[in-house]
Amino acid sequence: MGEATTLRRTPLHAAHLALGARMVPFAGWEMPVQYRGIMEEHLAVRSRAGLFDVSHMGEILVEGPGALETLQRLLTNDVGRLRVGQGLYSPMCAPHGGILDDLTAFRVGEERYLLVVNAATTAKDLAWVADHGDQAVVRDVSSEMALLALQGPAAEVILSQLTPAPLARLRPFDAVPRTTVADRPAFLSRTGYTGEDGFEIGPAWEDAPPVWEALLAAGQPLGLQPAGLGARDTLRLEAGFMLYGSDIDETTTPLEAPLGWTVRWEKGDFIGRAALLAQRERGVERRLVGFTLAERAIARHGFPILRDGATVGRVTSGTFSPTLQRSIGLGYVAVVHAEPGTPLAVEIRGRPVPGEVTRLPFYRRPKAERPVAAGR
Repeated sequence: MGEATTLRRTPLHAAHLALGARMVPFAGWEMPVQYRGIMEEHLAVRSRAGLFDVSHMGEILVEGPGALETLQRLLTNDVGRLRVGQGLYSPMCAPHGGILDDLTAFRVGEERYLLVVNAATTAKDLAWVADHGDQAVVRDVSSEMALLALQGPAAEVILSQLTPAPLARLRPFDAVPRTTVADRPAFLSRTGYTGEDGFEIGPAWEDAPPVWEALLAAGQPLGLQPAGLGARDTLRLEAGFMLYGSDIDETTTPLEAPLGWTVRWEKGDFIGRAALLAQRERGVERRLVGFTLAERAIARHGFPILRDGATVGRVTSGTFSPTLQRSIGLGYVAVVHAEPGTPLAVEIRGRPVPGEVTRLPFYRRPKAERPVAAGR
């Protein structure tokens, strides 16, 4: 049995094929990487709107007495400050401070929380949360809930045609646990992974095709396009968002990545706190930075980062930015080389390509143009 026959498929697989998508293996799933081209889909999201199928991501419910205590122990961010209908982004760390996963946690009831986790780590996350569940009930609902991401400046106008949810009142990371989209029950949140305003919509698995079709129809007059994983990656990199497995993993900590803001020391103990506190007190030795290159060459994962000819770090992500029209990337460097403006080079095919450390994010929509910003 070949790999292609073992890949899982989302409920929108047939819709992707009908749209002419190029399908590729990703984290055990057969997913669309592009429809009409990464560049066109990327620019559609920045200027109008794009619709992504992200049903491969995992969803875990944590509920009942002990649910809050469980998440406070597992996550570095402070889940205790969430009201029903609010969410937050957080790493989940191992005792040594390494990042087991980065996820979004929503409070969807008084004692009920929904975790949206990465596809490749869903099984690992589920086991970890269940092992530390105290009295809470932990349940994998990934096969019950699809997930669509509608992203771009026209997202609110498009979605408002299909839902009674009060979209204009939703702030970033706000959620409506129970509403309808295209007359189908759905979870809805003002979140995304592109640096644009947008929404993530979670209908039942079997309801995903009609919701997808309704969104495309409603958005067609406004220039909405289906967008694949290729554009999702270039968009998130422009916005400076980490990709688990490339930029962060169990060998990196939130303090080394620019995620120190997600560590809420004041909330009390959590798994990894002692290790992170010790790292903070002695100082990090390396830091994840953004960089730009002077040429169009692409810096791939693992390429050496050089300073005065010596290797001072490694690339974790790189691409050519369709918005900025220049090569950008992320990588870990020794902390003495992490200051924005520091000259460096990336070794590409045996040749040093000059560049410099650049402040993140690479791209941010001007505030005056953002009715509501969104993040992952």
